[in-house]
Amino acid sequence: MDVIRKIMRSFAIAFGTYSKIPMPHFAWKEEDMRYSLCFFPLVGAVIGGLLMGFAWLAQRLGLGTISTCLIGSILPLLVTGGFHLDGFMDVCDARHSYGERERKLEILKDPHIGAFAVIQTLVCAAIYVSAIAELCLQTNFYVAEGRNVWMILCCGFALSRVLSGLSLFFFRPAKEQGMLAMFAGTADRTVVRGVLLLELGLLIGIVFGIDVRCGGLACLAAALSFGYYVYVSKKEFGGITGDLAGFFVVICETAMAVALAVGSRL
Repeated sequence: MDVIRKIMRSFAIAFGTYSKIPMPHFAWKEEDMRYSLCFFPLVGAVIGGLLMGFAWLAQRLGLGTISTCLIGSILPLLVTGGFHLDGFMDVCDARHSYGERERKLEILKDPHIGAFAVIQTLVCAAIYVSAIAELCLQTNFYVAEGRNVWMILCCGFALSRVLSGLSLFFFRPAKEQGMLAMFAGTADRTVVRGVLLLELGLLIGIVFGIDVRCGGLACLAAALSFGYYVYVSKKEFGGITGDLAGFFVVICETAMAVALAVGSRL
């Protein structure tokens, strides 16, 4: 029973941290956080499930393309409360300061929003919404091929979080303090890393099983995004942080949406 209690608390901590889904309130203990990262990708699975349901409902009701793509685009924000987007904006401000590494790390802790964060967020949002709009125009949810593309897109929300979680165990943190360091430090590294790798293999198998061509494009986009994330983290910040992990989730999901929009035209 004690093991079950710890697992349930780890689940609640993961969803309480990375989503706005209501969870029971309790005092967090280090032992309760040991397996919380195992459930981080499940937040993406919930987002994907909601988006899949909305896409089906939108086509069934004959909802217009603009309404479909805008509502579909904000669904992830409604679930997460903009948690990862906040990290994306902080990283954009830090990178465009063109300062020294220490200065960039200081900017990551600054709660204020700079002009570059707003500009980069608008650009990213335009790209993402455009990609979703293309999927709405090019695919038919009631045809297997079109439905498959949406299924792969929805799997991408879990895939981005698996890769983000794994980065904690393969790359050193830029700071010894912060949320990322706390989760990495309290996690049972062997178990969590093993579960995340299992989830990664399962998700890759699922997307390739759905459609080899579109699944391959989505995985390629995720891999390139991950490589870019690692490059930026090491070169500009000296390691990964929670904000950089959020930055990766945003660019990874955007890249996968674009890849699938291109794939739907091929």
